This record gives sequence, structure tokens and C-alpha cells, in this order.
Amino acid sequence: MTTPAQQYQIPGILLYTRIAKSPFFYASWRHKPKLYSVYNHRYHPRLYGDPEEEYWALVNDVTLWDVGVEVQVQVTGPDAFDFVNWVITRDLSKCKVGQCKYVFLTDENGGIINDPVLLRLQENEFWFSLADSDVHLWLKGLAYGSRFNVTIREIDVAPVQVQGPKAKEVMRELFGEAVLGLPYYHLMEATLDGMQVVISRTGYSGEIGYEIYLRDASRHAIALWDRVYEAGQPYGLKVIGPCHTRRIEAGILAYGADIDITTNPFEVGMGYEWMVSLKKESDFIGKEALQRIKGEGIKRLLVGIEIEGESLGYYNDGSMIDFFPVYLPNGAEQVGKVTSACYSPRLQKNIGYAMVPIELSAIGTELEVQTPYGRRRAQVVPKPFVDPKKDIPKQ
Repeated sequence: MTTPAQQYQIPGILLYTRIAKSPFFYASWRHKPKLYSVYNHRYHPRLYGDPEEEYWALVNDVTLWDVGVEVQVQVTGPDAFDFVNWVITRDLSKCKVGQCKYVFLTDENGGIINDPVLLRLQENEFWFSLADSDVHLWLKGLAYGSRFNVTIREIDVAPVQVQGPKAKEVMRELFGEAVLGLPYYHLMEATLDGMQVVISRTGYSGEIGYEIYLRDASRHAIALWDRVYEAGQPYGLKVIGPCHTRRIEAGILAYGADIDITTNPFEVGMGYEWMVSLKKESDFIGKEALQRIKGEGIKRLLVGIEIEGESLGYYNDGSMIDFFPVYLPNGAEQVGKVTSACYSPRLQKNIGYAMVPIELSAIGTELEVQTPYGRRRAQVVPKPFVDPKKDIPKQ
């Protein structure tokens, strides 16, 4: 079976000055990426070799990712807490210094502008670790001429991710026993060979994982990369791109694919009270719209889906160039779309997410999906597909 990547002979990506490079660009380049994408206006290595081998390296051992494209936007100043609380849907009073939170920023219509990890380093210092959209400009625009006394800037900090069941061993080699006491979604400051870093117990994999945020990254990126890579070799560390097969299994959403400004938290199954805190006393951007949406009910929902047939590829290998149209069985009219899909080597089936009308969102609903290989039968299934209680990354 010919994959879309083979059929269209996916072209190379132009390397030139107009697209920025993350601080780790030259460090990861030495490992010969096969595919790049552009993320936050920067080159992002997505695939180095066989995607299934990368998947098993993550699931069984430990992996190193160049995620320097995760731009860090710092908010400081006397009103930093109030400003951040205004731009996110969560209740910031429940985020202590030294904690991280997965958050949504929404617009006035409740559309999701970004879904970053928020780090609280001090009482009035916050970092937004951004997904792929121009939140830096959004925040600066909101602050300009506002009542908030804040400073907003993109800082010279860039992360790498160390992900997989042996991540703790690698981190202990680098930072000692203290790092093993770091709880899930908490952070700590550390020094490595004179380099200042912030470590968080977070990741985009559904596995045990850490992110190492390097200060003065433009100066120290290659040194940090080499140090982490060296420490990981006794544990079989492999350099890979973000593993979309594993994040789809884990129920992790991708901005620009599964969620964007045209979707709201309730439509993507993330309207939990802790994620969209409509009861918090202070106002936030999109609160009124989200109250209305919750009251009226949603008309569509992002669901888990299984798709029959041979492998559809691994998503980050060029196998899903377009969203896949969704139909009723033997239907002629498109009723939805598959937003992410891949073959899971563990489950030995094609899985993904589909945005469908609410009346077609019940578990067991039969559908059909137009794939690059023809129409295939599909069924709505529960998500996440693996580890629904997220016990693995909390270990």
C-alpha cells in the first residue's frame, strides 16, 4: 500500500533566514531529521527515522525531544496574577508558586486561542509555554493601554523533553535524587554544569516525562543537549520527534488540528469545571460566551474513533495531509471530519479523533471515513485509548 508521503513524494523544507531557528536547531540537526514542520515560526524536527521504532523507544525506554519551538512568554509585574487570571479559563488562585497548569486562553466567543502549559515561578512571574499560535502578540495587545501593570516579553528560555519509562534514571544522572521528588505538574530550579534550568514534571507523551527549560538558551543550548544526550546513553536514550501516535493514544490534543480558535472547550471534551472555571469570582475573556454555550448545549463534539483496515500511518510521517471527511454509513453528505488519526502499534488498529454532530457522538455510533485508500468503516469509541486515568505519567 502506497502512503501519501510516498505518493506525493513530500518535498524537503527550505532552510533559510526568513524562518527562525530554535536554540536547539543545530544540536538536533546533527541527528539527521527526516521531516521538519514550522511551529511558532520556527523549524521543528518531527521525524528522524522509522516512526514505529520511535514509538517503541518512547514506550519502552527513554527519548529526547527538541521542543525549543515552545516559545516562552513571561508575564511579570504588580498585576501579573490578575492579568493571567483574566486571560485563562482556569482559576489561578489554585496554582501555587512552583506549580504548572495546563490552561486554555479563549477569545470573546469562547474560541481556543492556545492551550499552553502555564508555569508559576514566583508570586508575580508566570511563563506561558506556548502551543503553535501568536499568543505573545495577543497578550501584548490585551495589556496595551489596559488597567494592568504588567511586562510581557518573549524570553531566552527553551525546553527539551525527556520522555519515557526510563526518564527518571536519566534525570537522576543529571540532577541527583532531588529531582525524583518532583510531583506531577510541579517545577523546580536547578543548575547543571553552571547552566540555569527550570525542570517541570510535564510532557506531551502520556509517559513519565520531564521538560528542562534552559535559561540563556541561545548561549547554552548545544552544551545542554550534549549533556542530556550523554547521560541518557546508558539507558538507551534515542532522539525522536514528538510522538503523535502516543499523544493520540493518551487523549492529548494538538493545537491547529484537534483544537483551534473555531472550537471551544466544551466541543473538544475539555469543559471540566476545573478547566473552565465559570464559578471563579473574577472575570475572564470568553466567560460570558462559555456560560451561554454551556447553557444552550453544544452542537458538535470531538470524539474518539477507530477506523478499520490497514495502517493509516503515524500522522507525523506525512500520512495525513488533509482532514479525513466523515460520513454516515453509505451516506453522500459529509457530516464531520477526522482531525488526527494514526495506526497504534500497541493496539494494532487505526485510532484518532473526529469532530461530529452531537447526535452522532454516542459510543458505538457507526460511521464511514474517507481515507487516502478509500472509504472505511469506523466507530465512535471512548478516549483516551490508553491509560484513561493517566496513571502512567504520574508515576
